Amino acid sequence: MAECKYYYEDMQPGREFAYAPRQVKPEEIIDFARQFDPQDMHLSEQGGLDSILGGLAASGWHSCAMMMRMFFDSLLKDAASEGAPGIDKVEWRRPVLAGDTLSGHSRILERRALKSRPGVGLVRLRHEVFNQRGELVLTVENPCMFRMREGAEEAAA
Repeated sequence: MAECKYYYEDMQPGREFAYAPRQVKPEEIIDFARQFDPQDMHLSEQGGLDSILGGLAASGWHSCAMMMRMFFDSLLKDAASEGAPGIDKVEWRRPVLAGDTLSGHSRILERRALKSRPGVGLVRLRHEVFNQRGELVLTVENPCMFRMREGAEEAAA
């Protein structure tokens, strides 16, 4: 396990963690769709053109999975994460098409220490993903749990 760089105390409201750009390849859209969402618009360019999406489009669930990977790479891989109790909001704002380059960020909205779990805090985040034209394609809001540094739970109480 990697050494933790980010703990609950580092999750100040307003702080953002930027995502590295990621290009969406046609093969990955089709591979994901074959396994998890085999609708025509996710399986072929023609299927996408025949739909309202305008071309070979990633499943919304694939878009969420790509966001999760970008979130992991930008923050979670270096954080004292304890997972998430769920997702409050997911909005697929625009189609993610083959060839798009995605970028974005995760922003801390609020945080609070958990009374039920000393040494752990709940951090509410908003994740935003944009395409290469700067158009918002996906938003996700959810709480995540992060461990506190040794001894920090006394200061949080």
